[in-house]
Amino acid sequence: MSSYIILTTLAAAGISLVLQNILMVRITQSASTVLITLVVNSSVGLTALLLLLLARKGTAGIAEAVGTIRPWALLPGLLGSFVVFAGIWGYQRLGAAPTIAMLVASQLLTGLIFDAARSGRMTLSDNAWQIAGAILLVIGAVLVASRHAA
Repeated sequence: MSSYIILTTLAAAGISLVLQNILMVRITQSASTVLITLVVNSSVGLTALLLLLLARKGTAGIAEAVGTIRPWALLPGLLGSFVVFAGIWGYQRLGAAPTIAMLVASQLLTGLIFDAARSGRMTLSDNAWQIAGAILLVIGAVLVASRHAA
């Protein structure tokens, strides 16, 4: 698959994430708790994924999915729910731009650390451009979010 297709898909996902959070803030405004919004979001996603799995693999796909569940495999779902909650909370209290800036900056820093640890190439000379880009992104995130710090 070409890098162009992957980058286009990632850009579409980024746009989708902003739209998702805007809509979820709206749902939260008409609900008594953000938990209702999270349950609706997760239920729709789970239903769509189950239908796709059934369409592709039938009931054997469901059996395989259940068979892959291990205690540690629950963590991604919990982490994902936390990310969605934090996004809604950030959009409500700070707005879209500062929320996105902080999420992206923290993702980039964590990703750089993960990639460096995985590759074993943790020297400054091997990662100078990535570190410079991360520093600029963090500075930008701080500037975007600074008017909301208080």
